[in-house]
Amino acid sequence: MNADPSQLYIERSKTLRFINRTGGLLTKIGLDPFQLNAEKIIQVAIKKAEFQGTLPEQTEAGLRKLVRSINKDADANPFARLAAKILFERTLYSRLKVEQTLSTYPEIEETPIKKPLFIIGMPRTGTTILHALLNEDPANRSPLAWECLLPFPVPTPETYQNNEQVKTIKKEFSQLFKLVPDFKKKHYLAADAPQECLGISALDFNSFQPAAQFYIPSYMDWFSNESNQLSTMQWHKRFLQYLGSGGVTGERWLLKTPVHLMRLEELFEVYPDACVIMTHRDPKKVIPSASSLVSTVRSLYSDTEDVARTGQEQCKIWASYFESFMQSRSKLNKEDQIIDLRFEDFVSDHLGVVRKIYQHFNLDLTETAQSRMKDFLNQNPKDKHGKHDYALEDFELTPQIIDSTFEHYYNFLEKL
Repeated sequence: MNADPSQLYIERSKTLRFINRTGGLLTKIGLDPFQLNAEKIIQVAIKKAEFQGTLPEQTEAGLRKLVRSINKDADANPFARLAAKILFERTLYSRLKVEQTLSTYPEIEETPIKKPLFIIGMPRTGTTILHALLNEDPANRSPLAWECLLPFPVPTPETYQNNEQVKTIKKEFSQLFKLVPDFKKKHYLAADAPQECLGISALDFNSFQPAAQFYIPSYMDWFSNESNQLSTMQWHKRFLQYLGSGGVTGERWLLKTPVHLMRLEELFEVYPDACVIMTHRDPKKVIPSASSLVSTVRSLYSDTEDVARTGQEQCKIWASYFESFMQSRSKLNKEDQIIDLRFEDFVSDHLGVVRKIYQHFNLDLTETAQSRMKDFLNQNPKDKHGKHDYALEDFELTPQIIDSTFEHYYNFLEKL
């Protein structure tokens, strides 16, 4: 055992303990001020947005399934239910405001999106730092965290760096870091940093993102096996068109999420000229690192987080998503649009790997871009916010379990 699994849990602040204690007492006497109810969330969002149309079918279905799964599976504490209620109301409100804008200005959806660059390696394989590094190239345009959380009104060149939306998210992230002091050790996060596509799919309520906060197996079964991933990728494109409609654009969109592994066909159907970067790392490093991050966050929202359960879940999920990726890749005939990179190569030579990416996709890497990337690396050294410690044993996993579960992936790595 590398460490006591309880050390993965978040140390609760006095405010958090008070909210949970009070909410628990009120629930015992038949009052539940933090009840999570999909119907009420929909009503609040529609009223606030003054929305007159029909909710997107999958968006509504996803919200209802998510709320049902949290109530059934997650053993969410009062703070979690309150946070989810506020977040889901705001998320649905934001989606409806974007839909209103697209309906009012239908020409937005005619905007072409050419040769977008996707980073889709498994979690904890350097994708976040690679995303941030490539975002230093002025030719690349990434959705930012605040844009996905509060996308309305659409950013303009004049408001892009200074508006009420980004101020709100900066304040909220500051509060998060107080609640989770060691979060920065495990995951790079900033209001004005490039955001994963998880933030876009969350607006469709068809997203992996809630599973990082809650143990929600019934929702994840729907997400992985039943939901319409093509519809969500079509929404993904519409959202990028919306974000660019205010005039903040680049030569290409820069995008990232490991979850695209399980919808490679849908990605290429919506973006046929996409360029895909696949990062690789030994699953014996990937799985405990991903499980550590998920368990830490989940421990904020539940008093009964089970790290062994989370480790087994993450192991199965990412092995399944990789299998889906390989099956799709084998029949798409898109090899010239995919580049495979080893995590170790990226760590040892960040800019060398960046040059390899640009060369592979025939992109122009300017001196300005390289200079900005070098500055970023100097300002963000490895373990800047502390070292992230984890081990397979923390999650009751063994090398043999990983070897067996990821047998096909290891066979693939041997051929790289």
